[in-house]
Amino acid sequence: MRRDDMEPAEPPGPKLHVRTAWISDVHLGTPGCKAQPLLAFLRAVECDTLYLVGDIIDGWQLRRQWYWPQAHNDVVQKLLRKARKGTHVVFVPGNHDEFARRYVEHNFGGVDVVEDCIHTTADGRTLWITHGDLFDGVIQYAKWLAYLGDSAYEFLLKCNSHLNSLRARLGLPYWSLSKYLKLKVKRAVSYIGDFETAVAREARKRGVHGVVCGHIHHAEMRMIDGVLYANDGDWVESLTALVEHADGRLEIIDWMAWSAQQAQEPTLAEAGALA
Repeated sequence: MRRDDMEPAEPPGPKLHVRTAWISDVHLGTPGCKAQPLLAFLRAVECDTLYLVGDIIDGWQLRRQWYWPQAHNDVVQKLLRKARKGTHVVFVPGNHDEFARRYVEHNFGGVDVVEDCIHTTADGRTLWITHGDLFDGVIQYAKWLAYLGDSAYEFLLKCNSHLNSLRARLGLPYWSLSKYLKLKVKRAVSYIGDFETAVAREARKRGVHGVVCGHIHHAEMRMIDGVLYANDGDWVESLTALVEHADGRLEIIDWMAWSAQQAQEPTLAEAGALA
């Protein structure tokens, strides 16, 4: 019996058929990781190429305290299964999983590990794929401050989890406290803008049409001085991914909004049939 025959069948549900998908900042190994929604996304998305754009595993957190529930193992197994099933899975390590940079140009379980790479869209545009931490001054020149900020961020995520448990009981949708605070603090907004400009500037130097990155947990897609800047967001706060459709069109997918819309469509169809 082949190994794939022994694996459980995928649960039924809506599928997202795209040419390419990008995810980053999953932070497996932390309580803040939204592993179950990510697993649902990975089950739904069918693509030729899947880019893992850094901070997939949080080595910083795991060094402080081991945390690895079954759901996190399920995500890893699902990624490996996609590779076995024919999806080209490419892993670009970030600062939290920098240990993997020692294995650049290697292949593990069908997953290619690269420092960075160039992706060509269906409509002929070239996109530079990088995590983005090399353009973060705090990471490069004050790593101790980054570690301190990471601990504070984990605390915020715990508060956010309790807050959203309460909101769920009240029938209210998911809301990110840490994202709200970042966008309200003027210095944080300035940091995001500086990061985006620096990454786009480097992409322009490399002669590509655009860049896809992660790192700052802020999904965005816009033109900066003639260069397409696309950030795929994260899976601890915004639960977003970037996808390329068959015609080369790029789109940021808000997973919570997309899945809610898919759940509503059968209800709307039934209502139409009864009208």
